[in-house]
Amino acid sequence: MTVTALPSLDTPIAFIGGGNMASALIGGLLRQGLPAAQLEVVEPFEPARAALAQAFGVTAQAAPSPALARARLVLWAVKPQTFAAAAREVRTHAAPGALHLSVAAGITTDSIAHWLGSERIVRAMPNTPALVGRGMTGLYARPQVDAAARALVEQVLEPTGQLLWLQDEAQLDAVTALSGSGPAYVFLFLEAMARAGTEMGLTEAQARQLALATFQGASELAARSGDAPALLRQRVTSPGGTTHAAISHMQQHQVPEQFIAAMHAAQARAQAMAAEFGKDHEAIP
Repeated sequence: MTVTALPSLDTPIAFIGGGNMASALIGGLLRQGLPAAQLEVVEPFEPARAALAQAFGVTAQAAPSPALARARLVLWAVKPQTFAAAAREVRTHAAPGALHLSVAAGITTDSIAHWLGSERIVRAMPNTPALVGRGMTGLYARPQVDAAARALVEQVLEPTGQLLWLQDEAQLDAVTALSGSGPAYVFLFLEAMARAGTEMGLTEAQARQLALATFQGASELAARSGDAPALLRQRVTSPGGTTHAAISHMQQHQVPEQFIAAMHAAQARAQAMAAEFGKDHEAIP
């Protein structure tokens, strides 16, 4: 993946939250050439602050301070249930014209705009493969976010993997269900495949290697092929063969239908989180 340098190396960026996703983004920015001194990080959890200092030489603060006012971009990497409280603390310090980028699941830009008193908001839904530069992130920008601001967001997120802009914010709930939560589905299938392998006489190491390589190879084949996944599946499913036996068993037990229903459940939960954690009574006056 090509890493593009930021147009300016004096672009101050603030992170509200310094956990895993923030760490992935901070690492990417530093690799692009942004000096650590240009980062302001607010992280109340002391072990997380220590980890940032050790990994990147970044000094994180336990609470917001006037130093946030210099940030051109404020990146929100907090838990959905703590967003409103964090916004209450940050709003008095952040620059009025700052661009806000949220990676918090389920929190709508309407809620964020209400809490922060700003319309310059981009909402992102990344996933955990961003930690190794192979993530997938869905993005939505409010109308007040111009092309230059979108370009800055793209440069910040580029080291994490692929990006997809959406025209309708409601689609982010589907992104959450599909790719945001998706790595856990893959891990579940990897777990099941490895377990089956050991039950059939392989060692744990052998079963894990086979399962991982199969997922990696099949995903790469699907990505390079112009054919639909259904056609790719049919090509390796000979009637009466071993693959046919496995696929038939899963279809008889409605595994595809249950899998689709599970993703609808994830989408519904994302919608519920927006209502639960974006309530008006938590708004900042």
